Amino acid sequence: MRSHQLPYYNSPSSDDNEKDKSKRLKPYPHSHSSFPSRRFLLLFSSFSLLLSIFSISYAVSASRRPTKSFTVYRCGRAEDTLRTHRANSAGVDAAARPKVVGLVGVHTGFGSADRRAVLRSTWFPSDPDGLVRLEHATGLAFRFVIGRTKDPQKMSELQKEADVYHDFLFIDVDEDHTKLPQKTLAFFKAAFDLFDADFYVKADDDIYLRPDRLATLLAKDRAHRMTYIGCMKKGPVITDPKMQWYESKGDLIGSEYFLHAYGPIYALSSDVVAALAAAKNDSLRMFSNEDVTIGSWMLSMNVNHEDNKGICDPTCTAASIAVWTIPRCSGKCNLAEKIKALHNNTMCSKTPTLPAEEDEEE
Repeated sequence: MRSHQLPYYNSPSSDDNEKDKSKRLKPYPHSHSSFPSRRFLLLFSSFSLLLSIFSISYAVSASRRPTKSFTVYRCGRAEDTLRTHRANSAGVDAAARPKVVGLVGVHTGFGSADRRAVLRSTWFPSDPDGLVRLEHATGLAFRFVIGRTKDPQKMSELQKEADVYHDFLFIDVDEDHTKLPQKTLAFFKAAFDLFDADFYVKADDDIYLRPDRLATLLAKDRAHRMTYIGCMKKGPVITDPKMQWYESKGDLIGSEYFLHAYGPIYALSSDVVAALAAAKNDSLRMFSNEDVTIGSWMLSMNVNHEDNKGICDPTCTAASIAVWTIPRCSGKCNLAEKIKALHNNTMCSKTPTLPAEEDEEE
């Protein structure tokens, strides 16, 4: 059996040992060529090791670096696009529920882009900075409120508009004119979670509003923590399906409606909205009409009904807060030109916040 020898030497035979035991044989000729290849392998291994160490070090270092995040101010599927925009474009960190005197949600729909455009050209700020300035000046935050639709084209068009103006409050509800009570409840729930407001105002996109006067109204001291402000009314219950404002559950109400506010604009105090936000959706009765539905909820609470005709003026006065362009139209008319005309009327847009006699009293 042959024993293993180093490759540099041949095993000497017995004859060789006898001739010259002290004489060593020369290395194999090919062994000289193995030195460069071994040196190359050694250098390559060293380089690979250094590269691996560098890669691991870089990965560890990168993992410790703060990553840029995209902040979205939302509650569930509801989102405040203005705060999302400011957080990601200007690095402005906002409170989870910023404190304001009032949040004004101007309810709108997918077919009302022209109305939003005319409001932005009159009393509603047309850019994010304008919204912030108005909030600082009045204590009121303004957003257009809209739900969702299964129509991808409409959703795409809405997103493009939101990317330009950043003035929407997206809420988690199907946008359907026959389900306005559900939309209103979704608005109050989302608004309460996203804003810490003294009052939450629901408004339609067919009114002309004086934000300064609304702020003055909401900022007044009140003895009742649970307050329902609106232009109050009563009236006969419509039970004929062929008539406008038909009430399918009229038998539960009787022949006349209870006291409740007109739908185009009204305000609920924080404690009232907190109770609505805590309620399960299916625990509140929904009538056919939004204003009646809200009024029925108010009857179940110990709220103070505060009647104010200044928020339902048919024409501009020195004390009007909200002017309804066509009261009987109720959100179904194209009112762009009429709103522009109101804005161009000095009595509507240029008069002082308070009437002269009230200034003198103070």
